[in-house]
Amino acid sequence: MPAESQAHQRRRRRTHLLLAGAAGLATAGALAAALPATATAEESSAKHGGPYGFNRYQDVQLLSFNDLHGNLEPPAGSSGRVTELQADGTTKTIDAGGVEYLATHLRQAREGNKYSITAAGGDMVGASPLISGLFHDEPTIEALNKLDLDVTSVGNHEFDEGAKELARLQNGGCHPTAGCYTDTEFEGADFPYLAANVLDEKTGKPILKPYWVWKKKDVKVGFIGVTLEDTPGVVSADGVKGLKFKDEVETINKYAKVLQRQGVKSIVALIHEGGAPASASYNYDCDAPGAGDGISGPIVDIAKNITPQVDALVTGHTHAAYVCTIDDPAGRPRMVTSAASFGRLYTDTTLTYDRFTGDIARTSVKSANHVVTRTVAKAPDMTELISEWNTLAAPIGNRAIGYISADIPSTGTESPMGDLIADAQLAHGKELDPETDLALMNPGGVRAPLTYAAKGSEGDGVVTYAEGFTVQPFSNTVNLQDFTGAQLIQVLKEQVSGTNAASPKILQVSSGLTYTLDLTKSGAERVVTDSVRLNGEAINPTATYRVATNSFLAGGGDGIPTLGQGTNDLVGSDDLAALEKYLTANSSATNPIAPPAAKRITVVS
Repeated sequence: MPAESQAHQRRRRRTHLLLAGAAGLATAGALAAALPATATAEESSAKHGGPYGFNRYQDVQLLSFNDLHGNLEPPAGSSGRVTELQADGTTKTIDAGGVEYLATHLRQAREGNKYSITAAGGDMVGASPLISGLFHDEPTIEALNKLDLDVTSVGNHEFDEGAKELARLQNGGCHPTAGCYTDTEFEGADFPYLAANVLDEKTGKPILKPYWVWKKKDVKVGFIGVTLEDTPGVVSADGVKGLKFKDEVETINKYAKVLQRQGVKSIVALIHEGGAPASASYNYDCDAPGAGDGISGPIVDIAKNITPQVDALVTGHTHAAYVCTIDDPAGRPRMVTSAASFGRLYTDTTLTYDRFTGDIARTSVKSANHVVTRTVAKAPDMTELISEWNTLAAPIGNRAIGYISADIPSTGTESPMGDLIADAQLAHGKELDPETDLALMNPGGVRAPLTYAAKGSEGDGVVTYAEGFTVQPFSNTVNLQDFTGAQLIQVLKEQVSGTNAASPKILQVSSGLTYTLDLTKSGAERVVTDSVRLNGEAINPTATYRVATNSFLAGGGDGIPTLGQGTNDLVGSDDLAALEKYLTANSSATNPIAPPAAKRITVVS
């Protein structure tokens, strides 16, 4: 068909030239590594053409983002805002995100930059809103193709539907069970997914390309892509079946040597693992008072141990925004960036390529995060894409499933949205087995808030199926298991100890379960055992409690292995169906449901 033919031509003709785009506003929060205070006469002359007859140094623009999660439309509520630090120390929030605006910003940023690369740090798909998730994220891959994404690492969510589905997103073809959604076959990604540390258990080889090299004239930049080694701990067992996930540092160092042997000395690592900056403001200077002082988390140790042959790190996973320098093993500062999530930011990094050495002049690297504001013109091709897929999704997505009296936020140690989901799963559990006592919900499964303001024509306070899908997109089931009281206490302790000691994963709890979380303590001691109550009564260590969780937690997910030791299993309905039934039964247009108070966990900090 003509459209198919054009797409193939576009793929064959794909170049790395800039795209002309609509003018827009880039909100800057700049952080730059200091330029050398002095330069030799030879270097200065060479940079300007001098006796060598050509420019020794070539600035290469690296545009990057991460954790898009299929958010083609502007995200709702706090998920669609960023915090900006002002000169007087105050902060303000800015509405951000949506691929119509992201496309405009990226195209504007590329203007005048003939050497421009666009890269991503994983989780482009998975946990996606209805417009993408309903169609197994084909719409997002199409959008990324139109964005001229050059390369991305895999993230943990690329494995939500398993390695075969990831391969389909890369190579194209209709979905094996859902089939084709339009009259043209899905062509797959124009860009390579890199999975250097994801190995097939049988062959011991990476399931996708481990690295990729961008070339333009005499300039070469290599990219190595990895996801976090703990991907099996944050993805369902079916999604990672038959796969091995290797250490991030070991893998990157291995392929940096491979690239060096091929003559590629300028190297960027795309790492789907991240850190936690000391401030939530996207333009926070995390190098104040010193390099790397303002960031913590897994990426710090990773960055400190990756070979100095790697010149910059584009990271993700934590949905945080930062532009930091962290010293490499040789003690030299190296840029480490992350652009928050959901397409709200992009990072613009300048890599100064030295034609004499073939390497990046590290002292000249500069970087800044920019807000994807919604004050610029929408990219018409993205508007058309969204409209086409929304037309297909509308009959399902526009159906009302409940009513709320105010916003139900999804943020905080205990969130109102998390409580609402836990209550819905408890209600579903009691339908399956009246002896069900409580429900626990993983915080990472609460993907978005419910907002009171109407998104479309449904009216204020109306919750549509599409909005519910955005909150719970994973298609987990609600599972019932029996645990002893001692095991239940252990589950709560595992939220904040073991693999969760550094970054606690606080389970959202159903009505009736209360306890105190003392964050001034460390590890398992953060859970005050004597404070744990169910309907006002202390937990009996030897008694049996019937607990509802989703299938991800029931398999011991989120680093809480005791949840995988339950007995007397019973599998219920889809978790979104449970939420829909709860909202329908407990709300109406005249009597909407109010946000839970989120006072079940008492936090001491």
